[in-house]
Amino acid sequence: MLNSISGTGSQVHFGDKAYKKLNQLLETKNYSKVFLLVDENTHAQCLPPFLEKLENAYDIEIIEIQSGEEYKQIETCSQVWQAISDLGGDRKSLLINLGGGVVTDLGGFVGATYMRGIDFLNIPTTLLAMVDASVGGKTGVDLGVLKNQVGVIINPVMVIVDTEYLSTLPQNHLRSGLAEMLKHGLIYDEAYWKQLQNMDQLTLEDLDTLIHRSVVIKNEVVTKDPRENNLRKILNYGHTLGHAIESYFLQSEDKTTLLHGEAIAIGMIMETYLSAQLTKFPEDKLNAIKATFLHYFDKVKINTDDMETIIGLMKFDKKNAHGNINFVLLEDISKPVLDIQASKDLIIKSLEYYKN
Repeated sequence: MLNSISGTGSQVHFGDKAYKKLNQLLETKNYSKVFLLVDENTHAQCLPPFLEKLENAYDIEIIEIQSGEEYKQIETCSQVWQAISDLGGDRKSLLINLGGGVVTDLGGFVGATYMRGIDFLNIPTTLLAMVDASVGGKTGVDLGVLKNQVGVIINPVMVIVDTEYLSTLPQNHLRSGLAEMLKHGLIYDEAYWKQLQNMDQLTLEDLDTLIHRSVVIKNEVVTKDPRENNLRKILNYGHTLGHAIESYFLQSEDKTTLLHGEAIAIGMIMETYLSAQLTKFPEDKLNAIKATFLHYFDKVKINTDDMETIIGLMKFDKKNAHGNINFVLLEDISKPVLDIQASKDLIIKSLEYYKN
């Protein structure tokens, strides 16, 4: 049985033990109303097994939003706030967010702001949400295509990680979560990075242990720096370019929208190239990292002409200060360096490296 992980004001519980903790919480807190936020996919596939885990009959109101990053907007929040209000939600209500990162990020923001804050609880159902959105208390929504521009840092009362929900996921969504796990290895733990090289041979039980390790890594980082003043920025490795690429594909009508992990994988290859040029990252490791990501992720067509807009979108990155675009780069695996700037020419060369 995997140990629970204590974060800043919140705990992450795993497997069956998690539902015991949930039932205890519902019993002792005696919430006036329980709301459950889902999208159409988790409503169909994850809600029935979740409801079976509840020991008592509770008056639960289901609120459904549409799935997809394009719905992670303040308009969707308005609809959910209105639904909670119409259904009689008060300050003693609980909001349970059952879904991927869009549901947990948006639901967390709704919970944090409805009547200036009600208890909320996250049950991530995608690999990405389990290893990324489960820890650190980041909630929020996108502003148009700009990722996570509006939100607050606040912790849920509890997080439940149950890998049985992963059986409902298509392969590309599993790979999307793997990108963040690979990132945790690159920025923090070289042994973990090496373990992840052989994911093809792993069982679901191995995956449980690896997810647990990823949550431990992220938790150690955010506990030391909850407000992202310094160390926590390392979690943005690959995200300066990755988020801009993700936004670009979201706004371009002739491009197929990328999953978060697909965009971040590209960002990590390109930012590792920048590391080789700017912080003496070893070239043999750069090529091995590129090979690892291209083993798991198909190459995406990005033209040099696209880079003008992508670089323009990078100015909205939340690590930036005083008009400078700040990268997290690596001196070596598990040795990140903060606030490094790169020239436009070098950023374009990093795309050429990715493409060739």
